[in-house]
Amino acid sequence: MSSALPPVKLCVVTREVDPGTVEELLELTSPRDPLVWSRRGDVMVGGSAVAEMTASTAAEAARWWRGVCDNAEVDDPVGLPGTGLVAFGALPFDARSGRSGTLRVPEVLIGRRGGHAWITHVGLGSAPTADAPRPTPFGAHWAPTLGPGTLTPEGYQAAVRAGLDAIAAGEVEKVVLARDIAGTVPPGADLRRLVRALSTAYPDTWTYAVDGLIGASPETLVTVAGGTVTARVLAGTTARGADADADTAASLALATSVKDLDEHEYAVQSVLRSLRPHTSALVAAEEPFTLKLPNVWHLATDVEGTLSDAASALDLLGALHPTAAVAGTPTQVAMDVIRRLEPFDRGLYAGPVGWIDAAGDGEWAIALRCAQFDLSAIPPGGRDDIPFTAHAGAGIVAGSDPETEMLETRVKFRPIVDALA
Repeated sequence: MSSALPPVKLCVVTREVDPGTVEELLELTSPRDPLVWSRRGDVMVGGSAVAEMTASTAAEAARWWRGVCDNAEVDDPVGLPGTGLVAFGALPFDARSGRSGTLRVPEVLIGRRGGHAWITHVGLGSAPTADAPRPTPFGAHWAPTLGPGTLTPEGYQAAVRAGLDAIAAGEVEKVVLARDIAGTVPPGADLRRLVRALSTAYPDTWTYAVDGLIGASPETLVTVAGGTVTARVLAGTTARGADADADTAASLALATSVKDLDEHEYAVQSVLRSLRPHTSALVAAEEPFTLKLPNVWHLATDVEGTLSDAASALDLLGALHPTAAVAGTPTQVAMDVIRRLEPFDRGLYAGPVGWIDAAGDGEWAIALRCAQFDLSAIPPGGRDDIPFTAHAGAGIVAGSDPETEMLETRVKFRPIVDALA
């Protein structure tokens, strides 16, 4: 089910600006509902929406976006990724979720990439009239409350044992099971502080804030740029070592773990099967590499191909999501097992998050290492605390140990918990 408000005829104007005038881009987005996409110093921030729609699937979002682009007038002499007509989006993990996703076109977007910076204004039905946004200084520091979620560590281990039973029965080969934690932040909390903490601590990840979903994901679901399609598959994780020797040992153990290599191969093959109908010259490395992040090592494989049809980034999301890395194998059966064993709705966690432009190009990550803030529960200016939930999961295959998998989720919670603190 989808809705779009308002019916859109958009007029878009992008102009390059002096990069020195946009040093602290986070001050140009909303403290309460920031709209941000950032990685390695490349940043885009947006203001309030001039047009948006809600959707449960990428296919719904893609249909609406094609209509928006067909009716738009775009003046963009800059021509960089992220200029012109752009929408930010976040979609649910499961189409049957009680939480809808969103695709949002900001009235004003400010971006910086490499040595260039730009501002895009969007008007509804006529030339844009919005002024350039004025910086809003960061609000006071705040501290959250944080507690257990619906699934306790003990309950999670029981769920893992049930997942292993499903694997032993031949129902699935792999299933990804998550657990949750819950908390609140004070009314009026400046959520841009959380975005800044994540982007500073994890600069190599995709740091994002869309529709109350704030996180730092290491996993690229798909990037489309000028006919080239890329993805990064992550599956198989271990904690970093306490010192250099222990860290080297942890990396080597992960790289030679049969259990983790099997889990990783399921995820790689899932992505390749989904992309082949839309690409030519699709290649992936024969062996994964170990990706070092501040808190964990991941097994990683990069995939690259050439787009062979007119598929947009949103169309490819529909083909790719959910991958084996966040659901399991066979994927649809694993989704049923997840619904049976997880006593909560994942909402936007582990769904696609990113942006798309009028050419269909864009960058999309899997929404991991994140917190979902329920902004709808508290009106702007309300005096009640704002609730949030965070999730972390692990891939369960034959031979998985319930306690080890629970400890893996604890490591994966660390980025968002540390940033909240």
